Formats: sequence, C-alpha cells, structure tokens
Amino acid sequence: MLDNKGFDLWADDYDQSVGVTDDDGEYPFAGYKEVLARIYDAIMGKDSCSVLDIGIGTATLSTKLYEAGNNIVGIDFSQKMLRIAAERMPNAALIQHDITNGLPDLGGRRFDFIISTYAMHHLGDSAKIALIKRAVEYLSPGGKIIIGDIAFKAAEDQEKCRKDCGDGWDDDEFYFVMSQLEPLLADFDWNYQQISHCGGILTLRQRD
Repeated sequence: MLDNKGFDLWADDYDQSVGVTDDDGEYPFAGYKEVLARIYDAIMGKDSCSVLDIGIGTATLSTKLYEAGNNIVGIDFSQKMLRIAAERMPNAALIQHDITNGLPDLGGRRFDFIISTYAMHHLGDSAKIALIKRAVEYLSPGGKIIIGDIAFKAAEDQEKCRKDCGDGWDDDEFYFVMSQLEPLLADFDWNYQQISHCGGILTLRQRD
C-alpha cells in the first residue's frame, strides 16, 4: 500500500495509469470512468451544490464539478496531488489530512454531497463505517454520501477477481464487499450499484 510519499511520486502519472487499466477493463480500475460519470450526473441533477471530496487526489472528478459551478472542499494526504488539484481549482478549499486518522474538523460546514472515489479501500471495514458515520455529521438536510470504489457484491465475486488477477492482486487493500458490509449499514438508507467486475457505487443517507 502506498504511503503519502508514494502517492506524491505517483501524482504526475496517476490519471494516465488509472485510465489505462480502465480502458483495458482490468482490475483494479475497470469501470473507473463510468463510476465517476455516474457520480457527476447525480450531483449535476441539482442546482449548484456544496461538495466534500474525501481523498480528492488530483481532482479528476471534482474539477468537472467545480467548473460547473459547484463549491468544492477536498481532503487528501498527498501534498503533490493537492498541488495539482489546486492548479485545476484555484478557489477550492483543499486540506492535507490522512483519512486513516478519520476526518479533520470541518467546523460548521455542511455539504449537499460527500463523495469519495477510489480512496476508502485503504481502510478496513470498521474504519470505513466510522468514517461514514463521521461524514454524516457534515451533511446538509437531505444530503447524500456517494462512494465509488473497488467493490464487489459478495465475497465469491472478490475471490474470482483475485484468482483471475494472480500476482497482480493487491493484498494490502480492503475492498468493499457488500455482503460483509451490509450488517454494518443498519443506520443508513443505502443502495449499491455494481458498475464493473471490480467497481461499484455505494450511496447512503442517514435513516430518518
């Protein structure tokens, strides 16, 4: 698993390397562009929104949202990726922070959407849920959390992908397996869409 220095080194080539594995339909980023496009469409279905992007990276998705007039706050632990994001979105609020330590204090800010794309697989299941529960506190009324990531409906789907990948599989990550996460999501209204054999979108809001 890359640390923040590793992501700094990867920053310049990140978008290109992710795009190649998506175009080839290969683990881990098959479906990447469709995942981002669907999240973009969900947010653009409303008027100008406030958006928190957890693990914003080089802001591939948030730049499009920013250019469309949405207000962006982004969190990432890679200083170099944040520098690229700042060049793309000069008026966005960007915070350097490691989400393995939870979320930073965002004061009284509230967001219509809290998004995270291909970042939360660095967290174990209990840490994912803790982060989601913390993030809910920053939602505006009616707000949603949308997570696009390396994900599977069931453990057998993940195991098939693991076998197909052979030595290419990364054992250091903690991918979303919805059959295992479902018991931990009892406090939320949620739905899950499988986008590719190794990518999906989880949408949540706090249960009334």
